[in-house]
Amino acid sequence: QVQLTESGGGSVQAGGSLRLSCAASGYAYSSICMGWFRQAPGKEREGVAAIYTDGARPYYADSVKGRFTISQDNAKHTVYLQINSLKPEDTAMYYCVAGSYCDGDSWYRVNWHNYWGQGTQVTVSS
Repeated sequence: QVQLTESGGGSVQAGGSLRLSCAASGYAYSSICMGWFRQAPGKEREGVAAIYTDGARPYYADSVKGRFTISQDNAKHTVYLQINSLKPEDTAMYYCVAGSYCDGDSWYRVNWHNYWGQGTQVTVSS
């Protein structure tokens, strides 16, 4: 049973930074795609960033490019999301996702990833 354990959310002021972490346990394969989605109140869930173990590069939503950085520790099946220059519109529940594969055409699809975490809340005040 794969479990995703998220941490690092919180409340910050606009312009601040946070670092989210997500560790996958119970995953038996060496290759893994891990990433983050977010859902703000009243809005649809959207892909934020993802990274694939054997991929050439990480993937980002246009709305976060330049401010969010995703990285991974392959040995620990852990993914990190460094969030800088936070804006009030970044306020959302952030969910970690994982699966066996992703690429540029799939990583942002809500129904693509096999495993989801419980979510960690990020709240940005102006």
